[in-house]
Amino acid sequence: MSVARNTRTKKAPGTPKPPGKNAKKATPRHARGGRAAGPAAEPALHRMDLLESMLRIRRFEERCVELYSAARIRGFVHLYIGEEAVAVGVNEALTPEDAVVSTYREHGHALARGIPAEAVMAEMFGRTTGCSGGRGGSMHLFDASHRFYGGNAIVAGGLPLAAGLALADRMRGQHRVTCCFFGDGAFAEGEFHETANLAVLWNLPLLLICENNLYAMGTALERHEAQTDLALRAASYGMVAWAVDGMDVEAVEHAARRATEAIRAGAGPHFVEARTYRFRAHSMYDPDRYRDKAEIDRWKARDPIDQLMARLRENGELGDEELAGIEQRATHEIDDAVEAAEQAPEEPVEDLLRHVTSAPAG
Repeated sequence: MSVARNTRTKKAPGTPKPPGKNAKKATPRHARGGRAAGPAAEPALHRMDLLESMLRIRRFEERCVELYSAARIRGFVHLYIGEEAVAVGVNEALTPEDAVVSTYREHGHALARGIPAEAVMAEMFGRTTGCSGGRGGSMHLFDASHRFYGGNAIVAGGLPLAAGLALADRMRGQHRVTCCFFGDGAFAEGEFHETANLAVLWNLPLLLICENNLYAMGTALERHEAQTDLALRAASYGMVAWAVDGMDVEAVEHAARRATEAIRAGAGPHFVEARTYRFRAHSMYDPDRYRDKAEIDRWKARDPIDQLMARLRENGELGDEELAGIEQRATHEIDDAVEAAEQAPEEPVEDLLRHVTSAPAG
């Protein structure tokens, strides 16, 4: 693991709607948008919450595959399957007052942030009850009430936006963190380098989470980056940066808490490289011919859900009955979300110019 420590001493100045009727415990902890007070008093219960959150995201994504294959949802769909530990672990360290900026692979981030599955699914269907009013679809989930600012389709496009949010908080003297998720492909974009540079110069309360899944679309990391230790590269800007096992949700949570506590104390931007892997292709359109099946199988053997499940079973904290309850809650919630989305209205044609042009002056 590469760790670089920042020697700078400059301080920052002034340093919904519930789920479906059958979802008895569908949004355990993440519906509160994360919390900074630390894990639950009972570690076993906290780990169960982490497992339920990851399983909920996984089942949601798997249902999206079914719906897309049946042409019930359309457009581009980028699945998060395999990376659930990053979204869940990081959101554990955030509070409802913090902000989150995401990528086009953001279903897991949105659900972990607390956006109801019903609102996310309706957006997938392009219905008016979606979190973006049915206009954003899979790549542009947005919910200001949860301080979730995209869903951005442009690679690295969320980074400057996150810097702006963090700068606004610093200038207003608000002790909040802006968390920006992005992939390893963003390192090839100028937006990352510009954002990293300004974040350190301005001592911004910014948490940069790089989800390094080894592939920028179909291009392997070693084919587009001469230095593949991304945490080391980020540290070159003078920020604290390190790597973490992105397949271990507890390790991710620990890293995110360490970073957010330092940021809140005025230590400036922090960078965490979560080394993870997507089990599915880049998108539903991708034939996925650039990866070796044996490589995929090796990473699947480190499935973050299976790893935590095994840990819980080994500790005597998870039995078949508890697991069945978690699965049932997730199934009921997603069933209800799909049913609600299918019954929700589409935007009427006469409203299509709403929010596109402003009313004439006077």
